[in-house]
Parts: sequence; structure tokens; C-alpha cells
Amino acid sequence: MDSIDTQVRRIRFLAVLSLLGLIVLGLAWELWLAPLRPGGSWMALKVLPLCLPLVGFLKHRMYTFRWVSLVVWLYFTEGAVRAYSDPWPSAACAALEVALCLLLFAACTLHVRQRQRMAQGTV
Repeated sequence: MDSIDTQVRRIRFLAVLSLLGLIVLGLAWELWLAPLRPGGSWMALKVLPLCLPLVGFLKHRMYTFRWVSLVVWLYFTEGAVRAYSDPWPSAACAALEVALCLLLFAACTLHVRQRQRMAQGTV
């Protein structure tokens, strides 16, 4: 049972890390690396919804992991579209956003799966 708890903690750490990565990337992208307008843009506000699940992740709330696994697809879509349509610096940020979204989705789904197995006692 301890090894499963360790796995859940590692997966949660991966989810928190990828979520923080998306927040930092979104701010850096829209304020310094490749803003839509010189000097930064209001698009940096897109990271605000990503700040909400941090508390739920840190408190092990399974509901948070479930809804984040759905919401992350909005950011994935933005990254995929901008990776193909934006010029170089922005396209590189968008590709990184896609990778972080996939990592976050995988961590969320693995976390939910492991926690459900633990609750059912099938581990």
C-alpha cells in the first residue's frame, strides 16, 4: 500500500509541476517572450483560471483532478492552433504549451485512476 501512496504523491507532484509550468509559460509568453503587442498583452490573463486548481491539487481533491483533465484541452487547443499559425518565437511557446497540457492531462487521469483503485481496494 505504501508504494501506491508513493505513486500517487509522485503523480500529484507531476500534475502540480506541469500546472505551474503552464502558468509560468503563459505569463512569460504573453508578457516577454512573444507578446501580441510590444510590451505585453492582456492575453496574460489567460493563466488566471489555471491558478484555481492549485489549492485543490495540494489538498488532494479528486474533483479538481477530474475537472482540470477536461479544462486543459482548451489550452491544448490554443497551443495547437498557435503552433501552426504564429511565427517562430510564439510557435515555440505554443508547442511547449501543448507538451505541458499533455503532461498535465496524463498526470490528472493517472491520479484519478490510482485513487479509485485505492478506494476500491483492488490494488
